[in-house]
Amino acid sequence: MDWMRKPSGEHLQSREKNGVRYLTFPALERTGMVRHSFSTRVGGASTGIFSTMNFGYTRGDDPAHVTENYRRMADILGVEMERMVLSWQTHTTNVRVVTEADAGKGIVRERDYRDVDGMITDVPGITLVTFYADCVPLYLLDPVHRAIGLSHSGWRGTVNRMGQVTLAAMAREYGTRPEDVIACIGPSICQDCFEVGEEVVAEFAAEFDARCHAELFYRKENGKYQLDLWRANQLVFLEAGVPEAQIHTTDICTRCNPELLFSHRKAGTERGNLSAFLCLDDPEQEHRKA
Repeated sequence: MDWMRKPSGEHLQSREKNGVRYLTFPALERTGMVRHSFSTRVGGASTGIFSTMNFGYTRGDDPAHVTENYRRMADILGVEMERMVLSWQTHTTNVRVVTEADAGKGIVRERDYRDVDGMITDVPGITLVTFYADCVPLYLLDPVHRAIGLSHSGWRGTVNRMGQVTLAAMAREYGTRPEDVIACIGPSICQDCFEVGEEVVAEFAAEFDARCHAELFYRKENGKYQLDLWRANQLVFLEAGVPEAQIHTTDICTRCNPELLFSHRKAGTERGNLSAFLCLDDPEQEHRKA
């Protein structure tokens, strides 16, 4: 299966290991500081509408299959499944500071939090995990202070500037400066596929400078609009102080690739969840395994 790609984005790498297919950002790989991926539907243990790599425990899939999917992803990334930490997304801009005490929450331990759409950490070996089926994943790396952030940004998160909120949390906790950050906007729904009503566009029109409106949305003959979440998140990062050369945007749309990715706009609720994974490299991990 070949990817349908958008010409305007950065070329994401499509990788495969042990039958698991996943996507990566060259900009993050080049740093040598993190392990990361964006999952696909290929290489998992799930069946039926969840075929084959679903990471959502709450969608009706066999929990044993979901856990096996996490085990496979942990294996290909070279991280510990027991130190993954899962979000609890409800389209907020709440960001959790993740510490070693959170290791395994959502997989091998119950989460003692909810309403968390973003997570940050400076603990090596802790893998942040967030969930998608059209919404925008935001990967953040501060290579100076060795800190990371991973946030879920649907249209509500985007209009409420989730990227900026995550950067502010990293600045508060770790001293992160936007000018040092590498920001990646991950696979999600493209403007060509994202039709919205006037009420959604009105929120974006109120939040973003009028000079940007033509870049963000256009009205169609049916009275609906096509909204560009990728450009909106770029503008959020730019306005927060991240240099343009350090903002990297996907060339892959979830709805354009239904055989490879789950899309809520394409399949509705009869589907699994994709996940983004981000972990600060832990040199001690290989030593512990040995």
